[in-house]
Amino acid sequence: MKNKVLVVDDEQSIVTLLQYNFEQAGFDCLTAMDGEEGKRLAETESPDIIVLDLMLPKLDGIDVCKQLRQNKVMTPILMLTAKDDEFDKILGLELGADDYMIKPFSPREVIARVKAILRRTQMQSEQIENTKDIEQIVIGDLIIYAEKHEAYFRGELLELTLKEFELLLHLAQNNGRVLTRDQLLSAVWNYDFAGDTRIVDVHISHLREKIEDDTKKPMYIKTIRGLGYKMEGPKGE
Repeated sequence: MKNKVLVVDDEQSIVTLLQYNFEQAGFDCLTAMDGEEGKRLAETESPDIIVLDLMLPKLDGIDVCKQLRQNKVMTPILMLTAKDDEFDKILGLELGADDYMIKPFSPREVIARVKAILRRTQMQSEQIENTKDIEQIVIGDLIIYAEKHEAYFRGELLELTLKEFELLLHLAQNNGRVLTRDQLLSAVWNYDFAGDTRIVDVHISHLREKIEDDTKKPMYIKTIRGLGYKMEGPKGE
């Protein structure tokens, strides 16, 4: 079965170029020229991945990403931006995008990045499938059900993006072990994120907001200065 990609961009030349190259690479390709149409197609057509421009008419890429995640649409998103602006990149990733690329880019590079994200998603699904015999991971008040892709803290279901869940699960599966930022990049993002380990810090910060009583004195996800992070229960569990 072909993978289905949704391309959302208001530049016709980019849409035409990406559609042609995705179809040549064996993808089914849907397209939209504004954010509202892109959001509608993302919710109704169940694409496997979304290539989403940041600057769009009617609804910009940040709002599309934010609203999809709020509506529990967890389809992987590759965000495109013409701005070499750290704020835009980090904001997009904070809101649930899985990766970003700066314009201009080559179609081959976009397709390679999309394939990498899809491989990572498939690998994660297979890992979850292989852990079905393990009903749950319990660390303090945190319970993770890998097969259901759910995590609870003190009995409350955590609202997590795909990347937040993958990061939390990987930390929990390595409970008590110090993991460097580069190791987390490799395991959760499955490739070198241009050496930018700040994306790990952003996601760690978000997880702490959801499971720590005091984010400045974390009990579950601890910073090991000069090394990385370690998951640990409140009593060293």
